[in-house]
Amino acid sequence: MTKLSVNINKIATLRNARGGNTPSVLQAAIDVQKFGAEGVTIHPRPDERHIRYQDAYDIKPVISTEYNIEGNPIDSFLKMVFDIKPTQITLVPDAVDAITSNAGWDTITHKIFLAEIISECKSQGIRTSIFIDPNIAMIEGAAETGADRIELYTEEFAMQYSLGNKKAIEPYTKCAIRANELGLGINAGHDLSLENIRFFKENIPNLLEVSIGHALICESLYLGMEHVIKSYLQKLS
Repeated sequence: MTKLSVNINKIATLRNARGGNTPSVLQAAIDVQKFGAEGVTIHPRPDERHIRYQDAYDIKPVISTEYNIEGNPIDSFLKMVFDIKPTQITLVPDAVDAITSNAGWDTITHKIFLAEIISECKSQGIRTSIFIDPNIAMIEGAAETGADRIELYTEEFAMQYSLGNKKAIEPYTKCAIRANELGLGINAGHDLSLENIRFFKENIPNLLEVSIGHALICESLYLGMEHVIKSYLQKLS
């Protein structure tokens, strides 16, 4: 079964819009695990417009499953990660002004940079994953960095699938096959939803984990979070 890690950034966005601590990201982390999610994902950005660095520290004690922290490996981010020592760090090449993640790493150009960070993470017992476009050359470059896993950036698939183009899965399947050959674990995320998750999972061999936030929180507004998480788990089983 593919594991579901719930990204709770949108809970923090709602909290920050009003100030105070409602809704509580800490309680959200507790609840998604209680409802069956096998992990909690956060993606703090330097401007802290949703998840704050302090949230990352506060959430750690309530994690009973897996803790995945995503982000651009700038110095402040790495200090936080090395303090907390989550289960997994997912390296994402976010521009400072990006609304959301919009590209994967060029693992060839940045191979030495990534390899140094990954080596330090692994020495501290932190599993490493690289956010990456569905490109065979980038998959092969990721393997040379020493990463444990890749996270396939799935926005293009999700957009094309919504338009009825199921062939959009093909580059992802090919990349997954190559990643398996290279001994890389496979994660995926970005715009995966209840509409497309089953099809995606059925076409990605050995998909270990999906990280889902925006769609899951939006679906939960109408259907309830517990129901939505159980629906994802059913489709991923």
